[in-house]
Amino acid sequence: MSASQNQAAADLHDQAAVDLPSPGRQARILTEMMRLGWRPLLDHIPGRLMTPLMIRTAFATGALLVRPDSRARVRRFSATARGPGSTAPRTITGEWVRPRDPDEGVVLYLHGGGYSFCSPRTHRVITGRLAATSGLRVLAPRYRLAPEHPYPAAFDDAMDCYLWLLDQGVPAGRVVIAGDSSGGHLAAAVAIEACRSDTPVPAGVVLFSPWVDLSCERLAQIDRSKRDPFISPVVAQRCGLQYAGGHGWSGPGLSLLNCDGLTLPPFLIQVGGAEAMREEIEQFAGVLTEAGTSCELQVWPGQIHVFQAFNRLLPAAREAMNDAARFIRTSVETPQETET
Repeated sequence: MSASQNQAAADLHDQAAVDLPSPGRQARILTEMMRLGWRPLLDHIPGRLMTPLMIRTAFATGALLVRPDSRARVRRFSATARGPGSTAPRTITGEWVRPRDPDEGVVLYLHGGGYSFCSPRTHRVITGRLAATSGLRVLAPRYRLAPEHPYPAAFDDAMDCYLWLLDQGVPAGRVVIAGDSSGGHLAAAVAIEACRSDTPVPAGVVLFSPWVDLSCERLAQIDRSKRDPFISPVVAQRCGLQYAGGHGWSGPGLSLLNCDGLTLPPFLIQVGGAEAMREEIEQFAGVLTEAGTSCELQVWPGQIHVFQAFNRLLPAAREAMNDAARFIRTSVETPQETET
């Protein structure tokens, strides 16, 4: 990273620490539960037992215990799309999450899960609240997962969904792309590719704890001194390798740091202060700022990776999602110069 990018990241770091609430008692208890229970479990289960099927089953079972937001309705989604590079039409599936009286515009939400697990259903606690608080419809696609479907499968599916929305007559200036963790990586990659391919760019991008470095080299280094309460570098590295396959880490759709010279839409990035991924996220925000992109970075003190998923428990998570909703509404209501 250049000296100017280092300075941009430092400036964003200072700005992000201003006016955000300290973690409350619930957040401190949750962080310690993860640090003492969840993280040791991930570190000590043998890799041969930590299969994608086992993790997918665990998350799917947990999702059954969480009721969707009562202010939003969920409907299945299925459509036929053909994006650039496709040799034949593909079926894209997922779900619509709609508030009671939706405003004009769509949030394309890409769920996290290390590119290997989770689904739109596991993330309804986020998409339901996002729909209810923003007033916009949320489209959450069920993109293909690794290791069965390595890169560029998820990337192609996400691009297909974005292009399908445009084909349906939704103006790019009325679409915000959002995502958490690996879904945050995917959301940023779609916005960057839209710029590179002269596709109309979305009105904005919202990232919750985006996974920036799929190699996890920096994550592993930082975790030795600042142990992340939620993310295991070993598990994350395995997921990154499964998704990237033989493509390395710098190809289109894989590296987020090669965005110089691109006119990207505004970004809102939220990260928990207790995350070991925080440094790489700050680096990405610095790269965006140095490239001239409007980027608001929020570092929420004491919070864990994708703490927004605990919005029914944590007041800070609800406040963070309210901030995201305000950013989304402002983005779709503000004419975008790039939409020409």
